[in-house]
Amino acid sequence: MTSSQCKPSYSLASLRLKSQEVQFWICHVMLDKGNVARFEDWSSDQQNRFSEPLLWIGIYIALASLICVFAMVADLLHGFRNRKLWFPCRFFTLNAASLSVIAVAMKLPMDLNNSMPGHVDQVSKLGSMAFMCTMMANLLPSLATMTNKELFTNIIALGVLVITLVVNVCIQINTGVLTLYINNEDLHGTISDARDVSGNATIHNLAAILYVDLHGTISDARDVSGNATIHNLAAILYVVILLMLLIIHACSSLAIVESKRMLESRYQAGHETALRDPRPERLSVYLRQHVRKHWIMAETSSPQFIAACSATSSASGIICAASALVHIVTIVFTFYIVSPRGYTSDYKWSMLAIFIIQSIGVILGTIAPLFRCFADLSFEVNREWIWNHINVLKVEKYWTRTLSDWKQSSISFSFRSRKCKIFIHISTILVLSFCIGIQKTTVVACKMIRSFKLLSVICGEHCFRCWRSLKAMLVASRIPVVGNPELPGQNIDLRQYVLQLQDDMELAEKTLKNITRSVNLVIVNAENHQPNNLMNLIVESNGFAGVGEYDSLHVPPLNDVEYLDCWSLPLVTLTTIAISLPEIPNDRVDGLLISVSEGLAYVKLVEDSLNSTNDYVRIQKAAKKLWLEVELYNKWLGNQLNRWLRNELQNHAPDVIRAREILQWFRDEAQIVVNEVGAMDIDGSNERAICANSMYRITQTILDQGNIDEVSQENLFSSLLSMISQILAACLTNLPQVITTNCHTNVIEKREASVHAAAELLGQTTEIIDTLNGRELPDLNGENLAFIGNWRRALNNPFPQNP
Repeated sequence: MTSSQCKPSYSLASLRLKSQEVQFWICHVMLDKGNVARFEDWSSDQQNRFSEPLLWIGIYIALASLICVFAMVADLLHGFRNRKLWFPCRFFTLNAASLSVIAVAMKLPMDLNNSMPGHVDQVSKLGSMAFMCTMMANLLPSLATMTNKELFTNIIALGVLVITLVVNVCIQINTGVLTLYINNEDLHGTISDARDVSGNATIHNLAAILYVDLHGTISDARDVSGNATIHNLAAILYVVILLMLLIIHACSSLAIVESKRMLESRYQAGHETALRDPRPERLSVYLRQHVRKHWIMAETSSPQFIAACSATSSASGIICAASALVHIVTIVFTFYIVSPRGYTSDYKWSMLAIFIIQSIGVILGTIAPLFRCFADLSFEVNREWIWNHINVLKVEKYWTRTLSDWKQSSISFSFRSRKCKIFIHISTILVLSFCIGIQKTTVVACKMIRSFKLLSVICGEHCFRCWRSLKAMLVASRIPVVGNPELPGQNIDLRQYVLQLQDDMELAEKTLKNITRSVNLVIVNAENHQPNNLMNLIVESNGFAGVGEYDSLHVPPLNDVEYLDCWSLPLVTLTTIAISLPEIPNDRVDGLLISVSEGLAYVKLVEDSLNSTNDYVRIQKAAKKLWLEVELYNKWLGNQLNRWLRNELQNHAPDVIRAREILQWFRDEAQIVVNEVGAMDIDGSNERAICANSMYRITQTILDQGNIDEVSQENLFSSLLSMISQILAACLTNLPQVITTNCHTNVIEKREASVHAAAELLGQTTEIIDTLNGRELPDLNGENLAFIGNWRRALNNPFPQNP
């Protein structure tokens, strides 16, 4: 580092302090030079001690900036991976956590007290504002993922942060702290010269020396006026860009509320159309068609997709690119035209880390907003598309519908005075009318900014069509056309399920094919991860009789509490008994554990989708904890499963221990738990009592069989395995209902992810669905098939009736 880079500097704000120091030396240098020198050393030590934490604060800022950069890059990679070049916000979204991290990353431009003498210091502070512009442009589509209440609170929080940042920057521009450089070494040299004046010098000569040297220092500071000008101009541009982006965010949030309402109405109509369509005979084919239709509706009505295709998103992308260009120009001017002075602030080397991280963030973060400028190319580039971009003065109703509804709605007044009511009503109308005007002006301005890309789009589209025609002619002359393989149920008209916010904008055929290809790809990839162990277990079942056999209705309850039952709890209980049998080989036990573990994953989906009431959720939670204990630790309610068996093996051979004794041990232990805990379990919510009651009823049901003394461990294991497979098969007959339920969700923000989960579930369970489709089900309607209690009653009743 050169000596010039290490020279600390002062701004005009701190120059007054130096002037006072000069006066101090004039008065005291001839009187007591030793005391003054000691005072200056003490002052310097104090200043160094106070500035020590700033290095760690700078590291903290760099880490916060790095988190933001990683989140933006993750969204970038996610968009490329899923071929969504409008880059939906999945990782970098606007919420309380991200706003907190952003506030930390913006510490430099918020700092009003610490001077930034070096050029790296100055460019880092300006670069933080460019980084903020980039982050705001990246966050814009995430507004569409929020509910109305979340949208309002997050916009308010973002507005407070941006306005605070803008005010602080304006103060620094006004005071000159942001741009002016005063060389501290020259100033201290002046004071040193003053100390060395001989005793014969008069006070007037000393003052003259100090005035001339100090005036020369200020003249040196004026030599960097060109650099100060470019930094001032950059700061002003960043302030304007930040305010523009804040207005764009507020404008977009108002439009998003109405857009969701319009898209929801059209989605419900499309859903009704999908339900009325004729059903194929094969269930899996119908489910593929159903998933594909709802996938297209979810993708085309995605709030983030609509927000990315809007005029405000295009404008924010262009504005983001402009802020990145300003940042690059500032760097080039500072480090290549003006001799750089390095980083000499109290933040020390952390300034260089902040500068590098945030500059990388500005460059990489500009990619997604720039691509979103061309997101509306997902629609057909025809005359209507071009005219829609040329007609910048047209403001669609959904931009101002929310404000208009507020304006026309009645307001409840708490005042009794009629004059106060009139004043508030008129004031509200005037304010909302002004806001509507601002909204329209913002939309028109964004459309004007968006129109800059029109010429490049037209030229690019023409070149692309020429290249495609030339390529088609060359390929057609050499290679015969081969059709792409199609999935079953693919040859249906899907355009009627495309949902659009504007009727004059038609989705491009290429976009529709990409959406269809994406859902097919999800299903095919999921088919490669089918649960083979679970499938082998289900194939062994030849009916559903085990659902009615595992728990007899004739077993009396242990107390007055009536415990409900769910699919997962008897599965866990039966598996616990099966894996505790000592004569069963370990490979068969391990295979059972793997199969049941795979099955419980799908059982949980059935229960979460169809058995989601509070009473059933308590039982499912108890079963989940019990399975974790059984699978990982080979325990049941804290009891080691093999402890009793080891004690028995000390006195008997393994083949002497009968199955009846094992069942009796489980029954007795369960009865003890129920009697101890169940007395205090008035509402049936105790998890230990729930699990113990299930074990008691199942073991007592098996013990009540007439030939239990003759049953070997092998026979008991086979019987338990049969009941487990049949209960799993009965539960998984609800998978088609789970898939259709996940396809249709009323929460528009979660619809895309829900349909994606349904497509994956369909791919993983297609073979299971086809296997179970031909089996005869109990005489129950679709809703009652979701509950194991209804199955048990229907199978045990010789004359079943629909409840």
